[in-house]
Amino acid sequence: MKVIWTQESILQLIEIEDFISNDSPKRAAEFVDEIIDHAQATLPDTPSIGRMVPEINNANIRELIFKKYRIVYRVNKNNIEILTVFEGHRLLRLDEIKNDLQNSFVKSSRDKAHKA
Repeated sequence: MKVIWTQESILQLIEIEDFISNDSPKRAAEFVDEIIDHAQATLPDTPSIGRMVPEINNANIRELIFKKYRIVYRVNKNNIEILTVFEGHRLLRLDEIKNDLQNSFVKSSRDKAHKA
C-alpha cells in the first residue's frame, strides 16, 4: 500500500521541525526524517499494526507511536493516509483531521453514487 501524507500532517511535521530547530536545526531535520521513515517503513506492509485511535473509535483510523509522537493515519482500500502527527501526551482534537475526514466522506459518497 502507498503512504500519502495529508496537508495537515505535513504542516504538523513543519511545526515539529520548527520547534526542535530552536535547539538544533540539524537534529530537527533528522528527527522529522525519522518520523517519515518510520511510517513509510512500517505501514505499507502492516497497516493494522497501530491501535485504533481512542478519541475516534473507528477501525480504519489508527495510530503508530514513534518516540513521544502519535502518527494518526487512515487505512483505505488502496492507500494509507497520514492525517496528523502530534505529541503523545495530548488528546487528538477532531478539528485537526475534520477536513480530511469530510473530504473522504464526500469522495466515498460520490463513488458509491456513481456505482449505483
